[in-house]
Amino acid sequence: MSNTPSSDGHRVGLRPGKGWLTRNFITEVYLPSLFTRRKGQPLRPTFPVLDPDEICLTWIGHASFLISWRGLNILVDPIWSLWLKVLKRIKRPGIRLDHLPEIDLVLVTHAHFDHLDRRTLRKVADAQPIIVPHGVGNLVLDLGFKRVHELLPWESLGIGEIRVTLTPCQHWGARVLHDYRRGFGGFHLKLGRRTVLHCGDSAYFNGFAEIGERLPTEIALLPIGAYDPPSRRTVHMNPEEAVRAFLELKAKRMVPMHYGSFRLSYEPLEEPLTRLGAAVRQHRIESMVSVLNEGIPTVF
Repeated sequence: MSNTPSSDGHRVGLRPGKGWLTRNFITEVYLPSLFTRRKGQPLRPTFPVLDPDEICLTWIGHASFLISWRGLNILVDPIWSLWLKVLKRIKRPGIRLDHLPEIDLVLVTHAHFDHLDRRTLRKVADAQPIIVPHGVGNLVLDLGFKRVHELLPWESLGIGEIRVTLTPCQHWGARVLHDYRRGFGGFHLKLGRRTVLHCGDSAYFNGFAEIGERLPTEIALLPIGAYDPPSRRTVHMNPEEAVRAFLELKAKRMVPMHYGSFRLSYEPLEEPLTRLGAAVRQHRIESMVSVLNEGIPTVF
């Protein structure tokens, strides 16, 4: 398999990177996390009444978002669980699951446990459609969704007034070792004249410019954490790379995500935002970046 990323994305291999045994994730990250007091209290948000062309984003935490537009509510990568098997969630979800509005569509970017949480999806499922990458559908078929749609990179699907396209990325999709061929990606949403890209999980790769050319993007939800993993594999962007991806997308607004909820790698929980702030100031794009607080609806 080639290790050169392409604009169609790249599946990162399972082989650990050089030097992965030089540090001890158990003693440096896992055990300290167990004894860290969980932060945050869920809010009961007041969802605003939107004008026809307004979008409301509510960051739940990690990569979970509620996207509201014209009375429709889209839930992306929902996870309300406080544990990833044995890994503790350090910050609670921003709102309670039972305080969500009625959900019209669910999107899941890939099969990893911190993005596809079957326990949460079972509670959310209420005979609405769900869209997942190719090869992931069998993980959600029995949860109560009306239809399960699978997409390949660059494929699109219309759900009412919403147009959803699966975008490529550089990551991997296996839930366990033997299902390595599951798909993965991000989602581009066309909501009337407005557009939102949820990048999913991705390392930096040379496809962001093409995504921006093929799918003009206004608001880009980009991951900035988990960039120092115990495997030393290149599977997540760091904050500086996320800013580079944002600029190559030629988007108008960046919203960072995928930090602060779980300690998935060695960097301190506070570091991603600090590094992001420095990169944003370096490029003089402070007015183009919105750092959301969990559980607070924000209108764009």
